[in-house]
Parts: sequence; structure tokens; C-alpha cells
Amino acid sequence: MAQNQLKKLLGVGFGVAVTIGGTIGTGILRKPGPIAQDIGNPTLIIAVWLIVGVYALAGSLSVMELGTMLPKAGGWYVYARRAFGNYAGFIIGISSWLGSVSAMAFGAAVMSEYTALLFPSTADYQKIVAIGILVAFVAFHSIGVQLASRAQEVMSLLKGVGLLLFVVVCFVVTPDQPALSATSIRPLAEGGVWIGILAALQSVFYTYDGWHTAAYFTEEDVDPSRNLPRSMMSGVLLIIGIYILVNLALLYVLPVETLASSKLPAADAIQVLFGPGSAQVVTFLLMISIMGIINAQIMFNPRVIFAMGRDGLFFRFVTHVNEGGTPTYATVLTAGASTLMILTNTYSKLSDIATFFFVLCYASAFAALIQLRQTEPDLARPVRAWGYPFTTWTLLIASLAFLLGVVIGDFSSSLYAVAFIGVSYPIYRIIK
Repeated sequence: MAQNQLKKLLGVGFGVAVTIGGTIGTGILRKPGPIAQDIGNPTLIIAVWLIVGVYALAGSLSVMELGTMLPKAGGWYVYARRAFGNYAGFIIGISSWLGSVSAMAFGAAVMSEYTALLFPSTADYQKIVAIGILVAFVAFHSIGVQLASRAQEVMSLLKGVGLLLFVVVCFVVTPDQPALSATSIRPLAEGGVWIGILAALQSVFYTYDGWHTAAYFTEEDVDPSRNLPRSMMSGVLLIIGIYILVNLALLYVLPVETLASSKLPAADAIQVLFGPGSAQVVTFLLMISIMGIINAQIMFNPRVIFAMGRDGLFFRFVTHVNEGGTPTYATVLTAGASTLMILTNTYSKLSDIATFFFVLCYASAFAALIQLRQTEPDLARPVRAWGYPFTTWTLLIASLAFLLGVVIGDFSSSLYAVAFIGVSYPIYRIIK
């Protein structure tokens, strides 16, 4: 018999694990190079990571109110629809889903690249390997939420411990040939400091995306009012700590000039400390990291279209839930969309505009909180946003300013996102 009811099986341990697993991916091990190239100043580099971390922390305080007030699967979609109606919900839901679908395709493609580094014989079959990874995850998740949540906890623990070990090694091990002074400042990126900071912020926003992941699972949490605040605060604080420590470790081992030209700084740092050949350790850590983020994405993203289907804003078949509590058809469709992007090589372009979609979703959540405070003041709010209205308005204005900056900084990519919003209404009418 077909079901369309998710099961209450999850707790605070999973909430913390999925926050870490849904956020920490390849970004922290790949992005420090381009960021050093953009701003070139160690103090500014740490400041940018810290600023976005504070944004995520303040954002989680607002999302906690929304998540405990509306404990439903679907995250941003649920809040936008409740505050602004079906069409706004549709735009935010599809934006959120597409952004994560492209991120998942990108993750699978990157994992196939690293597989080729470890097993050179797979180099000519990278697309097949990437699609195979997605198929394996779908099969694994079809067993049920209980197993998938345990796997998330294990992978997030391995990822966190691995990154902290990397930090300790960087500060403790003395390299055979000391690197040049790591406090040197390289010339600013073309276009001056502000253009560089804006580009760096875009990279860091992408790396922090996922801080809200626990909010997608409130419907399946045994006690969301108690567990969501604990999951989000613990998860986000751990992420900020790990990101700052990894950057300090990289800056300690590598000169800024070397860091700026590095495609995989963590591997370069390990090679400086242990010599050629040792970088495979980082490749292995990266693979665990990507597995953790794909596992989280293939859990939370199908729940967006599941929620939309339940509300009549997406195809009804995606509301089917199997005996293990997995929305099976929504999961297959999500992985299928990522597979299509891998086959057509469109995931790279879409991941460029994913930051636009992600920040649009953040802005919609902050706007929804402000709107619901006015239109539904009597709605039960087990947790209230700290510092409201100042913090929420500040976050909303910061998100809109950043969106504008993304459009100015990468106009051609942003046009795709704006064009999508333009054609969304007729699609909405057809589905409706």
C-alpha cells in the first residue's frame, strides 16, 4: 500500500551530524586557494570565513524559530509558502531543489575525479563512476532512514576527526624544507580589494551552505522543539571552528603566494610536511567528505519536492514513502536530475549560479519570519529568534546586498537564475 507519511525516527545526534555532513564538503579543502588569490591577506582571509560563520550562526537563530513553529519537511519551501503563498513557495522550493541537485551532481563528478587519482584505470570512465555513485546512494537510502541516518553520523564523525587531525599535523610536524614566511601579503586581485572580497565571500557562502540542513528533518524528529536548536547551534559552532582552524593550519604551512596558486591546498600542505606521495591521504579524506555531503543531500533534497507534491505544487507520485521512511520516488527523481546534469555537463554552470539560489532561499526565510510575526502572531513559537527584529532584518538586508553583489560580480551566470524565475510562472501554472 502506498504511504505518504514520513516516520519520526531522528534525534539530536543525527541533527548535528547532518548539519556537519550537509555543509562540510570539498569547499574547505579546495576553496582556500582561490580565496587567497582573491584577497591575498591572511587577516582578511580569516575575517571573511569568520563573517560568513557569524551570518550562518545568526541565520540559524532565525531558522530555529521557523523550524519549530512549522515542523514540516521541506525547509525554505515550507516557510515561503506559509508566509507568501503558493507561487512564492513554488519558486523557493524549486530554487532550493535545483541548487542542491547541481551541487550533488558536482559532488559525484568530483568524487569520480578523486577515484581516478586513486585508481587510474577508472580515468576514462569518470561519468559512469559518477552516475554509479548516485545509483549506489539511491539503493542504500531505499533501505530506510534509520540506516541512512546512522551512516550520516559515522561519516560526519570521520570527517570532523580527519579535519582536526589535519590541523594538528600542520601545527605539530616540522617540514624537511621550511616554507617561506606565511605572513607575507601578496598583491591584491585584479579590480582591487572590494572585488576580491566579494569573490571570496561568494566562495565562502558556497562552502558554508548547509548550515540549515537540520531544519529539513523537523517532521521526522522525535522532539523538534528541543532537538532543532541543539542540533543547529552545536553543528554551526563546530563548522565555524573547523573552518577557521583549517585555514589557520594552511596559512601556517603554506606561504600566501603558494596558497593562492594551489588547486588543492590541503594536499599541497601535506606534501610540504611529508613529501611527494603523501597527498593521497588528503584524497581519501576528500572522498569521505564528499560521501558525507552526498549522503546528506540525497536525504534532505527529495524532502523538498515531497513536501511540494503533498501540497499539490509538484507531481503527486513523489509523495510515496516506503516502509523504511524514505520518500523513494522523490529520491530517484532527485538523483535522476543530477545524473542528467552529469551526462549533459551542465552541473558546473549550474553550480556557479547555485550560490544565487542558496542566498535567495536564505533571504526568503528571513522575510518569511518577519511576515509571519506580523500576520500570524498567535502561532505557537517554541523557540524565538534571538535579537529579533534587529538580527533578522540585518540578515535580510545582508542577504539582499550579497544577491546584488553576486549579480554585479557574475552577471552572465546570474542571468540564468533571473531567467529561471522569469519562466517559473508558466511552469507553476502547468503543474498547478
